Amino acid sequence: MDSTTILIGLASVLVAAAPVVFAVMGETLSERAGVINLSMNGTILLSAMGGFAVSVRTGNLFLGFLTGMLIGAAVALIVAFSSITLKQSQVAVGFVLALVCRDLSYFLGNPFMGLAGPRLPAWPLSGLKEIPVIGTLFFNHDLMTYLSFIVIFVSWFWIFRTRPGLMLQGIGERPAAAYVRGANVNLMRYVYTVLGGALIGLAGPTYSLSVKAGWKGTISGLDGIGWIALAITIFGGWNPLRAAFGAYLFALLQWLGLVLQPSLPNIPSQVLQVAPFPLMILTLLLVNIGDAEWVERTLASLPEPTRRFFAKAFRAMRASPPAALGVPFERD
Repeated sequence: MDSTTILIGLASVLVAAAPVVFAVMGETLSERAGVINLSMNGTILLSAMGGFAVSVRTGNLFLGFLTGMLIGAAVALIVAFSSITLKQSQVAVGFVLALVCRDLSYFLGNPFMGLAGPRLPAWPLSGLKEIPVIGTLFFNHDLMTYLSFIVIFVSWFWIFRTRPGLMLQGIGERPAAAYVRGANVNLMRYVYTVLGGALIGLAGPTYSLSVKAGWKGTISGLDGIGWIALAITIFGGWNPLRAAFGAYLFALLQWLGLVLQPSLPNIPSQVLQVAPFPLMILTLLLVNIGDAEWVERTLASLPEPTRRFFAKAFRAMRASPPAALGVPFERD
């Protein structure tokens, strides 16, 4: 495989990762505010179908993407209302919505199965795409891929470099202290949950109108992406930069599965196609395994240099969720 082919392949990884990035950034914002949105998997499927259907009917790509965001925001609003106002279990509500939205996408999407629809065109940035290596990797994509780069930086900057971002961290970590400082905790949780839901909803039409253009129902290959995005959010330690790395790692593993398939003819193609999913779960396990007692005992029995190496590795991967994640806030 020559260098040009590798570059083009890596550029395709950035494109394939774009919808996962949107979903992960949306969930990161929501969970930073203390609300778990487990509806992601169903939301992505329903918004992919809805965005594609609207684009087919209207011939307007913008309306398709807007529809996906509105679907994501509406589902997130149900999660917020159920958990914040009605004080119901966020996990239970989100899981039920994930199943309902998935089935709705398959049922309502039947008339649009296999139809040809509009697809987002590439938008090379002239003057930048000619830069060796970097131009091919970053400046020869469509608008949604560029937007995914921007969303990563804006999310990180907002959370860690702005005053509202510090307040966001406060309502997820110590909502009572944030309330004393003047924050309307429940209102902010509503806002960030709906905003995060809109980003999750944007992931759907990014698939059906760009990455995997079209709607093919149960064989669209989207079922399960939401659960992976949830795992990547945890792997990312609720940090947009680290979470983005997880999204690109997942897309890279998918690409490697396709690249290695001709070289491994004895391995069924289905194994390589699903391999990224268990590998991401294994990575998530490694993130949280460092605190286990048996791991500490095992590390203590290793030679000092080896023990230090693994201890640093586990410490670097360790992630702690927001302290008030999933906990309703009630004013005393």
